Amino acid sequence: MRAAWGAAWPHAEFAIPARLREWAAVEVGAGRLLPWFAVAFGAGIVLYFTAEHEPAVWAASGLAIVAIVAAALSRRRPVGFVLALGFLGIAAGFATATLKTALIDHPILRYPAYSVSLAGFVELREESQKTDRFILRVDRIEGARISDKPRRVRLSVKRGTAPPAGAFVEVKAQLQPPLQPLRPGSYDFARDLYFQRLGASGFVHGAVRIVTPPAAAGLRLRADAAIQNLRDAIDFRIRSVLKGDVGSIASALITGKRDAISRDLYDAMFVSGIGHVLSISGYHMAVVAGVVFFVLRALLALIPGLADRAPVKKWSAFAALLVTAFYLVLSGAEVATQRSFIMIAIVLIGTMLDRPILTLRTVTFAALAVLLFAPEAVVHPSFQMSFAATLALIAAYSHGLPLMRAGTDSPLHARAALWGANEVIGLVLASLIAGLATTPYAAYHFHRLAPYGVLANLLAMPVVSAWVMPMGILGVLAIPFGFDAEFWRQMGYGIEWMDAVALWVAGLPGAFGRVTSFGTGPLLLATMGLLLIGLLKTPLRWSGTLFIALAIVMAAGTPRPDILVASDGRAFAVRGADGRLAFHRNGGDAFAIKEWLAADADGRNERDPKLGAGIACDPSGCIGKLADGRLVSYALSPEAFAEDYRRAAVVVTTRDPPPDCAALVIGRKIWRRRGALILRADGKGFVLQSAHPANFDRPWARGVPISAAADSASGSAGAARNGPRDATPRAEDLQAGD
Repeated sequence: MRAAWGAAWPHAEFAIPARLREWAAVEVGAGRLLPWFAVAFGAGIVLYFTAEHEPAVWAASGLAIVAIVAAALSRRRPVGFVLALGFLGIAAGFATATLKTALIDHPILRYPAYSVSLAGFVELREESQKTDRFILRVDRIEGARISDKPRRVRLSVKRGTAPPAGAFVEVKAQLQPPLQPLRPGSYDFARDLYFQRLGASGFVHGAVRIVTPPAAAGLRLRADAAIQNLRDAIDFRIRSVLKGDVGSIASALITGKRDAISRDLYDAMFVSGIGHVLSISGYHMAVVAGVVFFVLRALLALIPGLADRAPVKKWSAFAALLVTAFYLVLSGAEVATQRSFIMIAIVLIGTMLDRPILTLRTVTFAALAVLLFAPEAVVHPSFQMSFAATLALIAAYSHGLPLMRAGTDSPLHARAALWGANEVIGLVLASLIAGLATTPYAAYHFHRLAPYGVLANLLAMPVVSAWVMPMGILGVLAIPFGFDAEFWRQMGYGIEWMDAVALWVAGLPGAFGRVTSFGTGPLLLATMGLLLIGLLKTPLRWSGTLFIALAIVMAAGTPRPDILVASDGRAFAVRGADGRLAFHRNGGDAFAIKEWLAADADGRNERDPKLGAGIACDPSGCIGKLADGRLVSYALSPEAFAEDYRRAAVVVTTRDPPPDCAALVIGRKIWRRRGALILRADGKGFVLQSAHPANFDRPWARGVPISAAADSASGSAGAARNGPRDATPRAEDLQAGD
């Protein structure tokens, strides 16, 4: 392959130095391009999510078929074949995502609905500190303004009143459409709920009545109910021994129920950098599989002669596979857990087949398997962060970490190895490398960094790995025999240590590293840099540092917004002369304000009453002042609107502007069609960025059919001079942010 590739470029020596040609030949060697096919497959899925309207299944499938034919026809042309395979990966990813969306197509609630009567089977219930939630598979729904009747909804109830899984219930509820992005580029909750097959969410009013179902529940529902009841039983056993946050975290590690942890501790764990423990993913799967594998292998090896006669290593791997499969089901089988199980399963199956396990090929097959069955995972932070960390660790292991084990023939190195210095250094480096690899994604999605993450992980994770999780496994095994309480207590001691570490590290000066929001461009550049460093074998991999450096420069240079408007127009913010945002919200929901503060790297609390300082309000409306002295109006009454459109630079209102309006008017027709808005001052006018392009129409966010004239900000000559220039990124440049 390398020789054929070189022959395809007969004059390359005149343009490319010999050393670069040698490195390039190595990178296209046998098996070296396979990981890039997975990258191309993921890029095709990302491209799908950036489309303004839903692609046709026949078009996406046809493109994939054309790509297959092109790859088959070019298989004797080295350069053409590689390019054709890259195109095939992109086309296959695009078609996979399109087909998955079509297969799960379901109705989505379009408008808020009140006093809705619902009846159906309870599929799942969740607990939290203040309220409980349950997912209802709708059998009957009645109410006004419900043209598209959702098939599954998520409802909140008072704490302790959620019905059991498998029950058939009747409730009265207030339903809301799935939440759209809270600002341009932020997490798309509606898209996430769509792929969870949820069509609405809401609150239950009154009692939840358990009644006799009109028909028997199906096999799938009965199985789900049995699993949920098993989780509830284990959760009850854990909480009967461990109280408070310790019991909540223990249950989260075993059953996946992590909603009942107090807010202060929950925040401290993420600030300290060990919040990943709360979400069952690759780490938990690896620990469970590792504990079962090594313990069972050790026990089998104690049987005289068995290890010589039987493949105890393969038996142990098979047992670990069964246990991790049970752990997957017990923990709720969320997408992140499914992805982790697939990767662990590939490793264990490789062990049973005597194949290398910790390689780029393993990661490649795991990524392809996950994206094939759950293409929506590519835009989820858990997928991005876990695979970034895994890729970085494998690359570091293959290039550098084995050096730590070298040199033990000298007395000094042998003594250091005896005292465990290599293991400590390895743990520190692994935590540092994984933390650096996931930093771009944590900064993009959560607007935060964990400066002391290495310290927190070094202090807490060995205890979690060597004590907490093994005690949890033994506790589950001991439940049928009635001897589980002591294992839960021992597990609790380790969790108390982890909590103490989290609170101590979170309290250190500068522990909360805040980052202002930036666009998808820097994230894509950082991803390309990580891929080059992780996937390339020769010194060409260091070209990835240039991409990462450029990503940092671009992210740091992202301008902050001057005005923000919520997708429902009930909240807005104005940046004043002090450089901070002043907020106004017409309602009690502080969720959007919390996201805006985080994206602005502002540490104020979203419920702080001083957030409104700088915005003057009366019954007619509100007025805020920009740093340059221009006014922003939130007009409620006709009188306020008539006055403000003459003197304000921007008017947020539900009314139509008059012909002589010189202000930029942001009205209901704009935010309903384009979602949350960001405005940045640009000379005398404003650059407008929206959560969705003007013609956006996807299954999780249906477009609003209004006239083209209504999309104009003000419809006047004055607005044309001072109105918005649409700065929404083009679809092909945008990775759907979540």
